[in-house]
Amino acid sequence: MEEISKIKKFAKINSVPIMKDEGIDFICDYIVKNNVKSILEIGTGIGYSSIRFARAKDDVFVSTIEFDIERYHEAVKNIADNNLMDRILVYLGDAASFTFDRMFDLIFIDGPKAQYQKFFEHFQDNLSENGVFISDNLSFHGMVADLSLTHNYSTKKLVKKIQKYVAFFKENQEFHTDFFETGDGISVSKKNN
Repeated sequence: MEEISKIKKFAKINSVPIMKDEGIDFICDYIVKNNVKSILEIGTGIGYSSIRFARAKDDVFVSTIEFDIERYHEAVKNIADNNLMDRILVYLGDAASFTFDRMFDLIFIDGPKAQYQKFFEHFQDNLSENGVFISDNLSFHGMVADLSLTHNYSTKKLVKKIQKYVAFFKENQEFHTDFFETGDGISVSKKNN
């Protein structure tokens, strides 16, 4: 786990957001308990969560998309350092412009918060029969429940988009969504059969 500590240290020094321990542990437990084998991740960052997902089980394959070129290169380096290039494919670009002709057991949305719903709708047809969407940062440091925690205009705008995304799931008849306080707020959305 030395490589993982290095990535966490790099993230802290360079102010790169990575998942909180409780959040990533929650998803890794989900992967193991539900025998997840294929994952699509929107928002690679520096590869931290992809690596943790791939390490959860030896038969997990991850496709992950990153928009930022510097983070993309750092992710590729970290994945190579962890000897996981055979199980993690990293794509560079805007996730909304990608199409896949395969299904995924888990689609993890952790990219630009303002585009969560757009990503959900874009990749909905790539979800396997018993697959789930998992979204992170739904409490956004407590601001989703209490908007008065910020006075920054652009942060308020972003928080309102996250609130809208949460409302979208609460009203969605096609998917059942469970919300968890774990980490920075996680949702697990499964299609109603």
